[in-house]
Amino acid sequence: MSLIKQLDQQYIWHPFTQMSKADNLIPITKAKDCTLFTEDGRKLLDAVSSWWVNAHGHGNEYIAKKMYEQMCQLEHVIFAGFTHQPAAQLGKRLVGHLPSSQKKIFFSDNGSTAVEVAIKMAIQYFHNIGETRDSIIAFEKGYHGDTFGAMSAGGSSEFFTAFNRFQFPIHQIANPAENSVKCLKELKHVLATKKPVAIIYEPLVMGSGGMLMYAPDVLNEILSLCKQHNVLCIADEVMTGFFRTGTWFASDQMEIKPDLMCLSKCLTGGFIPMGITTCSQEIFDAFLSDDHSNTLFHGHSYTGNPTGCAAALASLDLYELPETQANIKNIVTLHKQFAEKLNNTFTHINTRQTGCILAISFGAESDYFANMRDALYDFFLAENILMRPLGNVIYILPPFCITTSELNSIYKAITKACIKFAPK
Repeated sequence: MSLIKQLDQQYIWHPFTQMSKADNLIPITKAKDCTLFTEDGRKLLDAVSSWWVNAHGHGNEYIAKKMYEQMCQLEHVIFAGFTHQPAAQLGKRLVGHLPSSQKKIFFSDNGSTAVEVAIKMAIQYFHNIGETRDSIIAFEKGYHGDTFGAMSAGGSSEFFTAFNRFQFPIHQIANPAENSVKCLKELKHVLATKKPVAIIYEPLVMGSGGMLMYAPDVLNEILSLCKQHNVLCIADEVMTGFFRTGTWFASDQMEIKPDLMCLSKCLTGGFIPMGITTCSQEIFDAFLSDDHSNTLFHGHSYTGNPTGCAAALASLDLYELPETQANIKNIVTLHKQFAEKLNNTFTHINTRQTGCILAISFGAESDYFANMRDALYDFFLAENILMRPLGNVIYILPPFCITTSELNSIYKAITKACIKFAPK
């Protein structure tokens, strides 16, 4: 056993991992573009952007340079009572790319805290304007993070069983990806009988629930109903933001725009943790008062971290490049062609695509902890590809720098997996 693995086993507790079975951890010594280099000399193709964050690939020198320059100038400063150029610039540039409803940004540390902030903003908005509301609406199989507010919004997840009785009230309704008719019926009932604060949703693609996908017109109808009852709309774009669905944000594909948005993951290109919650001018204005109790009392030690802002600004530079946009279009096209090929070849799999996200289900939807998950994970590792299956669902969510040749190697391995694992 290598020294890295020895020290890891002695001291480290890993996320989403049953540590009694964590004896097959793979030490990574370096990474570049779409390739992870293991301690024992293997090269693994990162098909999932290392938990969906590395939009521009690993070791991007442009982002690294901008972060280094910023760290030499100002690595961090308290963000209460102070500000700095990287944060101000990021606010201007990000709002310029967001849906027109979004006017203000609030910094935090990750996707879960971005959701936490959005929920607190929504609840306190109604408190500040003197209106009593009673709960949050969320979709079954939704996932929004692991802090308590985010957990509550994803309350049906078996990840959180131990915490169920500690979570705050949620109206869970059927998700539109699996049953849009039932979803709308249950939503109308909640709106008619309760006074919800907000609805929180993953627009177009429900990630951890199994890459469940649904159409913009369905979401438009859902959001329109919520707007009619003055229910705030929170778009959790932690995964779907920054071209994962083919546009800057999934919300760009809807006529009805959100009141709040949650961003993280691809925000900094995968270089450094950062979360951002954005909101409308109306929500922001409700916190302006001579009464200090109307203040949003929320903050993190690293709020507005200048180094993180520099990484995010550099990442925006790269998104705006013509070559990045060409790469995104290429991924979308190749995914579509491969999905059609799979559908014409295999009859017992479910293939679906939204933008740069391609997902394949082997048979009926299964438990996240199903045995097939481990078998699929091990199969792709043997093919030198990093996949992280969601139960019986595999998906490609690659860095935008991935080449056609690298995508074809992933497609080839998926085809082999379909032959081996697809129900007959």
